[in-house]
Amino acid sequence: MYTLPKLDYEYNALEPWIDEQTMRIHHTKHHQVYIDKLNAELEKNPDLKNKSLDDLCASEIPAVKNNAGGHWNHTFFWGILGSKESKSIKEKIDESFENFGNFQKLFKEAALGRFGSGWVWLTLGSAGKMEITSTANQDVPEGTVLLGLDVWEHAYYLRYQNRRAEYVDAFWNIVNWEKVWYIAQNGGIK
Repeated sequence: MYTLPKLDYEYNALEPWIDEQTMRIHHTKHHQVYIDKLNAELEKNPDLKNKSLDDLCASEIPAVKNNAGGHWNHTFFWGILGSKESKSIKEKIDESFENFGNFQKLFKEAALGRFGSGWVWLTLGSAGKMEITSTANQDVPEGTVLLGLDVWEHAYYLRYQNRRAEYVDAFWNIVNWEKVWYIAQNGGIK
């Protein structure tokens, strides 16, 4: 059975960019619901209990796939937050996107272009070049995941209301680039 992961920081640690109340609700309510529903689905489908979370994210059962994806995506997201710099990862991003500013621009376009709920991702493609992708709802991206941003309204609505662009701009202040570099150096996640 899955449980809510503990954060490596306090709920107010990302202020002023993400407020404490949003973090607390997002983590303890929204993420917890995905875990609770996934566990309930595993009770109804005991043959799935020994499957990995990655396998559950690819399940043919929509409720299993969605809730496993919600758990996977949020767990990954919490892990890359924390505002730490890394010159090395930014140099790697420059190689793939010409420069960091261009990367931010393309990432923001993907975030604003995601109609409705979903995620924006920085992944490592098969040729070793970084790519920006977007997924709907709680779908987990293909490939090696390096960075992700939750663009569901629950992730930002209390502070930014309908101003997703401001939320995306604020995101750059709370990324733990050191962790993203570690992930990149160790073959990514997934």
